Amino acid sequence: MKTFPFPRLLWLLPLLLLAAFAPPKLKKVQVAKNLTVGVPADFQPLPDDAIAAKYPAARKPLAVYSNPAGRIDYSIAMRPSTFGGGSQDYAVLLKIYESKLKSTYSKVDIITHEVKTIGKREFVVLEFVSTLGDNRRGREMMAPLKRYELMQYAIEGGQQYVFHFISPVEEQAQYQPIAREIMQSVELK
Repeated sequence: MKTFPFPRLLWLLPLLLLAAFAPPKLKKVQVAKNLTVGVPADFQPLPDDAIAAKYPAARKPLAVYSNPAGRIDYSIAMRPSTFGGGSQDYAVLLKIYESKLKSTYSKVDIITHEVKTIGKREFVVLEFVSTLGDNRRGREMMAPLKRYELMQYAIEGGQQYVFHFISPVEEQAQYQPIAREIMQSVELK
């Protein structure tokens, strides 16, 4: 009697489902001599002119990586800091940045706000959904802009490092685990 191969295929189904939802493998990228980060393999570095257009500021980020569609960004910035980087400094920074978020956006739904140790180093971690409403007067109102954001801060050698992952809120479910994995991969020496 010939048997139907269904039972063999049945045990293969969970394995295929796990593979379909597995986060992408991160590639290690050295951003500075003391800084290495993990970036999804399909993310590409933005050239300087694209960074200047997308992030106009006096101090440009060290690097910005985007997904192929250009809708998801991961940026790394560095700026001087007067904080020393001790636990008390990180607690103060957490309060300052949380307050700054609430004054920058129309609405902030905070998911995580903590001082977290990653690889023997402390980081300030803020994960949230931001809403920026159109408050212009006398014009047609635009729909609010909602984004999922994960920010991580560290202090090293008188410099503050800012790691910022941004995606449209519609893609939060897909990119939230990836953003968390990226932040876990930061190696700052």
